[in-house]
Amino acid sequence: MPSRSSTKKPASRTAAASLEATLDFQRAGMPSADSVLEVREHAAVAVGGPATHAAAAPLAFRIIRTNEVDGYEEGALTFGVRAATASKKASKKSSKKSSKKSSKKGGGDNFTGTARKAAKLSISAAATKSYKDVRSLINTLPSHEDMRALHIPTGATSGRVPVEERNVRVKAFIYAASRENDNDFHLILGRDPSAHPEVYMTMELSGLPPASAASFPQLKAARDAYKAFFGSNLPGTSYDFYDPPVPVEIEGSLFWDATHSSGTRPGPQSLKSRMPVVWEVHPISKITFNP
Repeated sequence: MPSRSSTKKPASRTAAASLEATLDFQRAGMPSADSVLEVREHAAVAVGGPATHAAAAPLAFRIIRTNEVDGYEEGALTFGVRAATASKKASKKSSKKSSKKSSKKGGGDNFTGTARKAAKLSISAAATKSYKDVRSLINTLPSHEDMRALHIPTGATSGRVPVEERNVRVKAFIYAASRENDNDFHLILGRDPSAHPEVYMTMELSGLPPASAASFPQLKAARDAYKAFFGSNLPGTSYDFYDPPVPVEIEGSLFWDATHSSGTRPGPQSLKSRMPVVWEVHPISKITFNP
């Protein structure tokens, strides 16, 4: 079923300020107020949800476009994270220019990266185990120190190691998302906004493998569902946050991001302190909105 999206660009700075003024920055999982570039309204059909949602009204939420970025992404630093020397108007111009540049360089749906390509584009053959939320899943994961000790190679042919041979299913909420230069959609998933403590982890919709790959049908179906839900409001290089966060059920294979075994970890600055692992669900093999 195609999505029905409604995007309202503020007709003036007054209208934009009015939308922004309705945001509750004290809610769990919100960006910092000074990182906000734009606020949009969006409504979409919960594609792939249970039959009980088939006749329901579209799921409505606001998309908060920010200047928060993963600094390791090429071109990302042109946005700046809460840059002290740039006005919000200048940041908006920088965001639009950088997004166009990134789109021209990347774009499309095919995976264009190399880091652990074999693992990122494969789906484990393990049975799928369900978890009630992100925290319960994180509690089952091997420690960072134990994973570093494995010295997992980061080249293109690096496949899954035994501890990554796990498929999971978890109900969660999308708090933020960005699009990486390798064409992965980088989703930040967390618990119900009322749950304590806050905790978030990364889950990724991979750029697609060749059509001949065994994983292609599932990865394409998941990616298509995501794109249909967000329509013309897909994220770019900087993070979009969602108000309220979007409820989903995720299925996919576990993956440890060895490229972040040391140094800067991924994630938006506003949430990074509550992202305790560089474990991911990667690739997402199925995504259901408003389950």
